Amino acid sequence: MPTLGLPDAWLVAGCLFQTVWNLRSGNPPEAHIKDYDLFYFNPADLSEAAEARVNEQVQSSFTDLQITVEAKNQARVHTWYQDYFGFPYTALHSSRDGIDRFLVTCTCVGLRASSSGLELYAPNGLDDLYQGRLSPNPLCSHLPLFEQKARAYQERWPWLQSELDPGVIGA
Repeated sequence: MPTLGLPDAWLVAGCLFQTVWNLRSGNPPEAHIKDYDLFYFNPADLSEAAEARVNEQVQSSFTDLQITVEAKNQARVHTWYQDYFGFPYTALHSSRDGIDRFLVTCTCVGLRASSSGLELYAPNGLDDLYQGRLSPNPLCSHLPLFEQKARAYQERWPWLQSELDPGVIGA
């Protein structure tokens, strides 16, 4: 990842938290992982074309792994989010801001290579991730999107508990 030269680059989302859930479920680590998400932050070019060029570069860099890696410029999320998801989204200031706003708090996790090794970013900690507790993120309170996401996760990992499920403490 560092050889790509992308500013503020983080490996994020499903490939991290889904690996934890897979291992806890006795599944192979890569089970159910559709793609690997890479966030970067480049406010100099917010165009879709620039992001597509980065995606081509990233995808060609990982062809030997036979996985799909999708790069998303967090500086441009506010330009398309409302059209795509139907909810407003204010501009971000870093890739960490994007990680902070994942719909489900326990999925707010990122990993990157730094000069001192791997750096983990988990603003909400890791307890809920390991326990399988799904809670809506107050920083991105789009409840219908959270509910859809939580249901999809529970279909793949039935032991997960959504804060909104009947009978779950704190619901």
